[in-house]
Amino acid sequence: MRPCLLFLLMLAAIVQLSGCGAWRNYDLELQQTTDQLKQGNPEGALYVLEAYNPDEEKDLLYYFEKGAVLSLDGALAQSQVAWRSAEQMIIQRQDTLQTTTDKLLAAMGDHWGSIINDKVRRYEGYDYEKVMLTTQMALNQLAENDFDGARADIKKTHEREALIARQRELEYERVEDAAKSQGARVHYTDLQGYPVVMLDSPAVIALKNGYQSAFSHYLAGFTYEALGEKDLAAPGYRQAIELRPDITFFQQALKDLDSPGLKADESDVLIIVQSGLAPARSSVRVPYPVKLADGQVIVANISFPVMVPDTSTASFNRVNIDGRQKALIAVNSITDMSLRTLRDDMPGIVQRTTYRAFLAADVQGTDNRRNPAKASYVTHWDGFEHADTRTWRTLPNLTQVVRLRLKKGDHLISLPNTQSASPLKIRIDQNRQVIALRALGKLIYVNGSAFQSNPSLESRVSGLK
Repeated sequence: MRPCLLFLLMLAAIVQLSGCGAWRNYDLELQQTTDQLKQGNPEGALYVLEAYNPDEEKDLLYYFEKGAVLSLDGALAQSQVAWRSAEQMIIQRQDTLQTTTDKLLAAMGDHWGSIINDKVRRYEGYDYEKVMLTTQMALNQLAENDFDGARADIKKTHEREALIARQRELEYERVEDAAKSQGARVHYTDLQGYPVVMLDSPAVIALKNGYQSAFSHYLAGFTYEALGEKDLAAPGYRQAIELRPDITFFQQALKDLDSPGLKADESDVLIIVQSGLAPARSSVRVPYPVKLADGQVIVANISFPVMVPDTSTASFNRVNIDGRQKALIAVNSITDMSLRTLRDDMPGIVQRTTYRAFLAADVQGTDNRRNPAKASYVTHWDGFEHADTRTWRTLPNLTQVVRLRLKKGDHLISLPNTQSASPLKIRIDQNRQVIALRALGKLIYVNGSAFQSNPSLESRVSGLK
């Protein structure tokens, strides 16, 4: 009874605080949501999410998170509805920004965000979130062997990548021009106390950008191949190779396009294991010295975002099929993508944040001139000066895969740390089939038609040691 009572008390507190949008702590909200998922309680996670979002008009993050929670709960159709709402919101914002009025409103939002805080800016979603949205939607379709439906979502992924590439090119040019006009050329490496090493790690720098996923393009290739469209499968595999030339798994898929066909009793099976959560965003305070025209040097305490990787899920690199271990190949890391995105976004963030530092220092400098006896050369801490910590937290972090040929029929599957739970039965009955598992905390979530032969709903969530 005590856990139930604590859960109800937590919900009551959430309802009390959910209306205070200006002070919303998104990281705390999602920590409570994901805690429920780690306990094997997706229904509780959904209750928490709904309680924090009581307004009739929902934001983009609500639909991101809701779709992920519903997918974990096996409600794939409802998950698609939530994610379609997110997709439509993204499309509408892209379209409306083309009008003069909305361009003006967007500019005003940027202006007030520069003066007050990035958190007051409307959340548009990070580029990698928009791309992974349609990838996760395709995985929902593939779990039900709907390759045609997955094909449609994969096509949207390609179109979105092309649009993002054009938008980013224009945005980075705008930021560069603004920095030149202001005479401000501050780089994030100049910020004292900022954890530069994370943004400059080899894995982050190796990525071409923060939004193109080699896994998404490989999945496109597999889907087109399953539909008999080898002329489209090859470009998908080639794009995956171009993005991650170090992964021979992608190169092998392109070579195997010309291999002999399947036997009558065989299936080409792609096992996808996604684990963990996307990293959280946190805020770090950095002292920034501002030299005013009158010679005063005022230190402004300003905030910048940092990524905090999720450590709640133990790492593993193998899957057990019918008692035989198969190596998993890591093909996507949301941690790396988010760090690369932050690295690429830092010039704009620095521009906006240092602008606020100059404003705060100018106010302090004016006070100093008016009352030299009480002069201070450090700005007063502003409660609004806090980095934007909103991000899609329920997005799976690491994606690993293995592809193999299995005979059609029933098979047993488990992950290395699941010896305490019975292996899950999967039904292979298609010529090409996708089997997806999600490891979260000490649990394994599964869904889709391949797992329908399991005797109970509880078997979709297996306990780890």
